[in-house]
Amino acid sequence: MSPISLPERCPKVIGFLLLDNLTLISLASAIEPLRMANQLSGHELYRWVTISQDGKPCPASDGLRIPADASIQDAPRLDSVIVCGGVDIQHSVTREHIQWLQQLAQKQKGLGAICTGTWALAKAGVLDGCECSVHWECLTAMRELFPRVKISTRLFSFDQNRFTSSGGTSPLDMMLQMISREHGRELVVGISEMFIYDRIRNEQDHQRVPLKHTLGTQQPKLQKVVELMEANVEEPITLDELADYADVSRRQLERLFQKYLNCSPSRYYLNLRLMRARQLLKQTSMSIIEIASVCGFVSTPHFSKCYREYFNIPPRDERQEHYPRSVVPAHLENPDLGDGMNIALSSLSKARSEATFASVRLSS
Repeated sequence: MSPISLPERCPKVIGFLLLDNLTLISLASAIEPLRMANQLSGHELYRWVTISQDGKPCPASDGLRIPADASIQDAPRLDSVIVCGGVDIQHSVTREHIQWLQQLAQKQKGLGAICTGTWALAKAGVLDGCECSVHWECLTAMRELFPRVKISTRLFSFDQNRFTSSGGTSPLDMMLQMISREHGRELVVGISEMFIYDRIRNEQDHQRVPLKHTLGTQQPKLQKVVELMEANVEEPITLDELADYADVSRRQLERLFQKYLNCSPSRYYLNLRLMRARQLLKQTSMSIIEIASVCGFVSTPHFSKCYREYFNIPPRDERQEHYPRSVVPAHLENPDLGDGMNIALSSLSKARSEATFASVRLSS
């Protein structure tokens, strides 16, 4: 098979704004998919630059110091900027950070965040009216401080040209989603295989958030009811019984759920059971009939209907979802590196000896 001929394309340049005490695992989870996208495609699809306020190395939460390629003032042309947060985010965001993010928003640049970096975007006022994700430790405080921002418990969120993720490895899933939108699903499957990443999570996946971080400590009766729901998935408790356990009236319980969880008790209970079912579908070999039963559904058709309405996909398709890879030649002609070798091109050049180099055919 002859080498694939692709039109010249400019790499997308992504800046990573490093904040003091950033979480290193989240930073690596965001950058590594870009490197692997370049390696598997054999082209410089992405270029990345680390940026700090003054251009000096930035300390991570584990004590390592992360070098910066540029300062805010001398940053190169960027298509998007991702704010990298971590510990003590409230004291890591400066006036200079805020002003720069506001300038980028005025220029219609893509703005993203990983871990607690969403705080900085909200502080800059560039998330007003947008749905966003943040590490669960920040949920309660951000909902109080930034009422105009739609803060979700999702692992990651895309809203127009804003993209945000929670902590840990969730930036990997967010970046895979971005790469899939821009270059096709096959490339993403190849990246996940290289990273031994068994399941690519999507925007329907949520963080497992301790309820006390969602509600604070002021609603012990509501917390008790939710704990009862979580402990009784297979045989759901009636709303009247839940109200009795919490020593409140049914109407009071409904008001508590609407005020603090934005849904009715029955809807919350149903969603909880559906999330449990999704975990079992993806992580076990249990039959759909068995899953419907252990998640408290009276019949398989009823379960399938509820599942499809919530996740926009039938449970059978969820389990059978598969994206085959095609075989393409392992070596393409050397791209012209030019005079200005950058980090992305340097890593791409080093990857040329890898058997997987240019092994994925890009969508046109």
